[in-house]
Amino acid sequence: IQHAFDNPRPINMDRVNAQQARRILDRIVGYQVSPLLWKKVARGLSAGRVQSVAMRLVVDREREIRAFVPDESWQIHAAFKPGEVDLSALAASWLEQNSIRDDKGKPPSRKELNAWLAEQGGLRGELVEVGGEKFELVAKGDQENPAAELIDLTTRVREIAALAGLDDIRVETEEDERGRGPARFRHTVTGQIDSEVSWKVVGIETKRTKARATAPFITSSLQAAASTRIGFAARRTMRTAQSLYEGVEIPGEGPVGLITYMRTDSTHVAGEALQMARDYISAEFGPEYLPEKPNFFGSSNKAAQEAHEAIRPTSLRFAPEQLRSVLTPDQFKLYRLIWERFVSCQMNPAEWDNTSIFIEGGRDESRPLRFKGQGRTLVFDGYYRVAGIPTASDEQTLPALSDGEAMGCFGVEPRQRFSSPPPRYTEASLIKTLESEGIGRPSTYADIIQKIQDRKYVEQIERRFLATDLGEVVTDKLIEAFPQLMEIRYTRQMEGQLDRIEDEHLDWIEMLHNFYGPFQNALEHAMENLGHAKAETVPAPDEYRCGDCGSPTVYRFGKNGKFLSCSTYPDCKWASPIDREGRPQPAEFTRVACPKCGSAMIKRSGRFGIFLGCARYKEDENPCDGLLNLDKKSHKVTAPTQPPYLTTLECEKCGSPMNLRNGARGPWLGCSRFPKCRGRMAFTKLDEKVVDDLKARLTKHMKAHPIPIIKTLDGTALTDAAGKALEEAPTAEELLDN
Repeated sequence: IQHAFDNPRPINMDRVNAQQARRILDRIVGYQVSPLLWKKVARGLSAGRVQSVAMRLVVDREREIRAFVPDESWQIHAAFKPGEVDLSALAASWLEQNSIRDDKGKPPSRKELNAWLAEQGGLRGELVEVGGEKFELVAKGDQENPAAELIDLTTRVREIAALAGLDDIRVETEEDERGRGPARFRHTVTGQIDSEVSWKVVGIETKRTKARATAPFITSSLQAAASTRIGFAARRTMRTAQSLYEGVEIPGEGPVGLITYMRTDSTHVAGEALQMARDYISAEFGPEYLPEKPNFFGSSNKAAQEAHEAIRPTSLRFAPEQLRSVLTPDQFKLYRLIWERFVSCQMNPAEWDNTSIFIEGGRDESRPLRFKGQGRTLVFDGYYRVAGIPTASDEQTLPALSDGEAMGCFGVEPRQRFSSPPPRYTEASLIKTLESEGIGRPSTYADIIQKIQDRKYVEQIERRFLATDLGEVVTDKLIEAFPQLMEIRYTRQMEGQLDRIEDEHLDWIEMLHNFYGPFQNALEHAMENLGHAKAETVPAPDEYRCGDCGSPTVYRFGKNGKFLSCSTYPDCKWASPIDREGRPQPAEFTRVACPKCGSAMIKRSGRFGIFLGCARYKEDENPCDGLLNLDKKSHKVTAPTQPPYLTTLECEKCGSPMNLRNGARGPWLGCSRFPKCRGRMAFTKLDEKVVDDLKARLTKHMKAHPIPIIKTLDGTALTDAAGKALEEAPTAEELLDN
């Protein structure tokens, strides 16, 4: 900074122009495409040059998962133990260990089974060769025709299991109607192990490997690591980092900025900071942890701007534990993450000894089976000393063995496996994809991810993004209207042109003209010719027939997303909600009695979430519009509020009558046209006689409209006299009539 003040230079107008061009592009797309969505989909939606492409990534991934047909493969594992032991007793214990289930019905984890094997001095190996040839048993799923005839691999599995010493082999098959391709049939192969089959160790290989330190954080990697390691959303990460950057009050020091600037895509570290880290490592951990020369890291982003350093602590004098009492819990977690990453990035690599043990044997000496057991041992912790040792669920502790040693087998486990579809994006993986594709800037990722959630284009379930019906419809409309603008490659090329304005003096006005002409033509064409989302239908599978007239059904898009509708609408108005796979969902009746008519209520989903509606809502005779809301936190039923008293007083904003309600602080007046008009009137400033008259009228009105006590069909109360849910009341899910 001092050098910059001592050596002033003219403002770099190429950089100014590049930023101006980026802002103008973003506003052109946002301000002109959003009204198209209002007209063709629904009011309140938004589009963006980068936001819409990020949304498309999630939508495309969702469709890949739906269309995915898995491949079937088989793995055969065996459990071994050296020496003379009672293998029959060990086999029984191994089966018992594998049959344990937790509260959720899940089998023991690989980590738990490895711990049990370590206690017994055994190991687990995977079949890698049969008769000297590589073992591979795979049936490819037909992506074009999921219903194609399947290849039965169980005959081959039975043959190999018998060679491994399995007797009384049984194959159990279970059909999964939701499975696609080979996954439609799930096979389980079991049998009794023959402990007389001979096995021996035929090879032991140990290799030394190194794990090198990871680069210091940039914006995107900080957001990804915070999401994975400490469960922070990108916006929460940036908000917390901002507070650490701005400064924290430290006793005896005053306000101290604890980290460098957190919006950066450069892994560069200043020389003074490198020396600070090296001095700290040498003093705290010793010379064996300090490399001869500083570690340098290249950027994965070729367009990385070197104006800022990587994100690092401003001083290593302030260790995280030392500041725990002055930092908020969020600040402490993030600061420790940044501090550990920076210190560890300048340390020596960790070293592992990876050991592979090969065990050979079986019933047929002419076709021996070879199993491979693997494990690794940490020899030198290196940068793990600060960063922490990563844990692997499949890591096993190997017993001490020698080449040629006899082994006994006490378990053979053939296991059917299916390839997995591409995983749904997490915040970390979505940020990584945006960065690798050159879409947007790291400083904007948090806002982009938050916006596509706020607009209900995607939803986060178990920390993974799922595209909503609205997100898919909006994406399809934008692709139809602007196929080029929604292309990931085109967005990346546009970012490249913006960089060329800065680096190669590209004419920014000409660049904007080249973009705007085709864009304006596409926008005008879409305004005139693009169909409305609610007017379009997609045929549903033939098995989903209308519940009233038996006609074929179609998928339509409404204010609450996609639903199943009779194809003869409006002659037949039958409709049904659907699940994420497009299957009709039957009405979920509850044991809650409607406060208006006493009928059972149905669990429904609307634009504001889950609620209960009367089962007689659509009846032709004596329909009932009874509704009950659910508490957002507890999901318990709450009673409807009392209706307001409509006064003769006029709203000062729109002239409509004012509603009088009784609130926590007493009576208050609000416009009856709320939320279209938010006019309020000071109740206490009215004439005393008017106030007394209105209070009397309100009291009489409230007595005439008491808050109902909500009950179940058998008369059990769910709410109190104030309309609040009772503590012991069950949730809406627990009240479903199963």
